[in-house]
Amino acid sequence: MLKIGLTGGIASGKSVVAERLAGLGALLVDADALAREVVAPGTPGLARVVDAFGADMLTADGSLDRARLGALVFGNPAQREVLNGIVHPLVREAAANIIATADEGSIVVQDIPLLVETGQGSAFHLVLVVDAPDDLRIARMVERRGMTAEEARARMASQATRDERLAAADVILDNSGSLEDLAAQVDRLWTRRLVPYARNLKISIRAPRHGGPVLHAPRAEWPRNAERVLARLRTALQDGDGDSVLAIDHIGSTSVPGLAAKDVLDLQLTVPDLGAADALAPGLAAAGYPRVPGVNADQPKASRPDPADWGKRFHANADPGLAVNLHVRAAGSPAWRFALCFRDWLRADPGAAGDYLALKHRLAELHAGDPGIDGYAAAKDSWFAAAEARMERWAARTGWAPPSYGSIS
Repeated sequence: MLKIGLTGGIASGKSVVAERLAGLGALLVDADALAREVVAPGTPGLARVVDAFGADMLTADGSLDRARLGALVFGNPAQREVLNGIVHPLVREAAANIIATADEGSIVVQDIPLLVETGQGSAFHLVLVVDAPDDLRIARMVERRGMTAEEARARMASQATRDERLAAADVILDNSGSLEDLAAQVDRLWTRRLVPYARNLKISIRAPRHGGPVLHAPRAEWPRNAERVLARLRTALQDGDGDSVLAIDHIGSTSVPGLAAKDVLDLQLTVPDLGAADALAPGLAAAGYPRVPGVNADQPKASRPDPADWGKRFHANADPGLAVNLHVRAAGSPAWRFALCFRDWLRADPGAAGDYLALKHRLAELHAGDPGIDGYAAAKDSWFAAAEARMERWAARTGWAPPSYGSIS
């Protein structure tokens, strides 16, 4: 199933988006609603709240006096942490019970106001952030909730900043306009990205890619996108066979500042051997990175032509909105070392980066009409073979060496 985390600051319009997604067919898990349920009268959650904060937190009918408790913990981080320590685990357990009932091809949306604050973003295939400028959100709270501007700012200050939420977002839904505009954004997202993504996950295939190579000017979002993907993979692989993951790195042209590149992230997952790579395949597929059949090795560089040394497992993203190549390679193998050294060489040597960029532009123009990028990739091999000697001289001169893994943690 496709797991979506939905969040947004107070008065951003998150509830409107949640309702729209539910209407389109998503299974909606509302963290606010669950937070009320887990402390309803007679629940263990309410008993724990009373133990922590006292019986005067109850109303005459035995239910939780939310206004009184809110006044106690608001602006008091220590008290708020105690409350969160009670409520958040119960909410997550209740959410997990609901999600367990979902069909394999479902799109599950968890509406979590404090998703960023609680560091849950990497647990989802995608994080959607509903966004509006701070001054507009303040105006909405004053007009619709009867707050003063000072009260509105205080509420906002108790949450993550707008910049922190945007940094965590895979998708930003702009709610600075009309509700009709917001609904249209949600509908496009559902049709063009979420539904195809869920379908690709269910049948475990990569998202289709078409056309020849197209180079883009360097984009600031490439390293940010890579960090989110890396965090997501670490979370997905932290249990079981994930113990054999030695490292996950951003490699390739998008990892080199200032270098034009195809809008495709290349990542390298380091394992002890290819047996460990095969064991990781089901977990990677569930995380959104199914294995691509038939790709079992890199093209050997001309200077070291033994194909047996260049084995790997290749996975790619099922998400049609973000292209990711995931190369799973054994530590110490030639291709593993080359990927890391080549990246660091280009980062350190502007002349080498400029030469590579000129090659990329020339070949991208030559192969622009191709149906795919295979011809473009193959045409770079002779340049790599010639450049490898330069790279190795740089490595020797600077003392560069690849990481060493003494044991598997």
